[in-house]
Amino acid sequence: MNTEQSSGPETLKPTKVSIIAPLHNEEENVATTVAKIREAFDAAKEDWEFVCVDDGSLDGTRKALEAEAAKDPRVRIVSYSPRRGRGYALRQGFAAARGAFVVTTDFDLSYGPDQLLSLLKNLRADPGMDIALASAYMEGGAVEGVPGFRLFLSKFGNSILRHALGGQIRTATCIVRAYRREALSALELFSTGKEIHLEILSKALALGLSVGEFPATLRGRTKGKSKFKFRETTLSHLGFCISERPMLLFGVLGGLSLLGGFGVSAFLLFKYVAQFFGGGELHPDRPLVPIALVLILGGLIMLGFGFLSVQANALRREVLGLSRRVRSLEEPKNK
Repeated sequence: MNTEQSSGPETLKPTKVSIIAPLHNEEENVATTVAKIREAFDAAKEDWEFVCVDDGSLDGTRKALEAEAAKDPRVRIVSYSPRRGRGYALRQGFAAARGAFVVTTDFDLSYGPDQLLSLLKNLRADPGMDIALASAYMEGGAVEGVPGFRLFLSKFGNSILRHALGGQIRTATCIVRAYRREALSALELFSTGKEIHLEILSKALALGLSVGEFPATLRGRTKGKSKFKFRETTLSHLGFCISERPMLLFGVLGGLSLLGGFGVSAFLLFKYVAQFFGGGELHPDRPLVPIALVLILGGLIMLGFGFLSVQANALRREVLGLSRRVRSLEEPKNK
């Protein structure tokens, strides 16, 4: 089941802003979140819509959203069942959004509507910027009320992801972002889970899009239950790191294997020389020679895999860049 409630078709306006928030079992947050969005964006005199993507909620979330949409047609609902993940929800929100600018956020507003507006302002201020990111981990950013262990995992994970993304992004996993419509249109997204945030950055950077990062304050959730899943998130982020920087895996494993192989070879050479001076003898029944060969060959093979993976990534980026140029050439013909 996939349904949408909206105020009807509307022509895209250059000043219009679409705020997209995926949610699952957020019944107790619905009224508060909608009220905060309305108050902040009305005060800023923005032409806005709030696209709430109900990702298979099992409580009274849908009814609460319908009540808000009945009071304000700018609140739009995209709903489906069963639950399919944040990535799928965001993609549905992107497809439904009608704004020239798109802002994404957690439904509990852990970054606050004022920070969404600040992000939007920064994006508009720089015509060359395509995507603006909220960052709690860069200089000037802050974190309040987040459990220590959860904060440690997030910071540690983002430090690794920063290297996977070429050292440019300090907070890669945050959903709070502002996009130009043209930037989103250039991205073909497939992720269904939280890895979509990484997929977006990877493809945006490969396409040569301009990504800006701005300090923001992350506040811990006060209502509802966190949707964070340690195992699922960790595995998806590790997979992303390997796919983006394969040498992080193949290079380290290959280097260690070669080091071990050369170490065993050095030991064998030492024993070979020492036996002529009465310092010991080699035992042909010991499998040190095959072990050394396996380690050296294994290390070379892993480094070879790493090199091929790097070339494949470079080819992927080139293909993405070519597809963007082709699309830009086709756009004038379609207008």
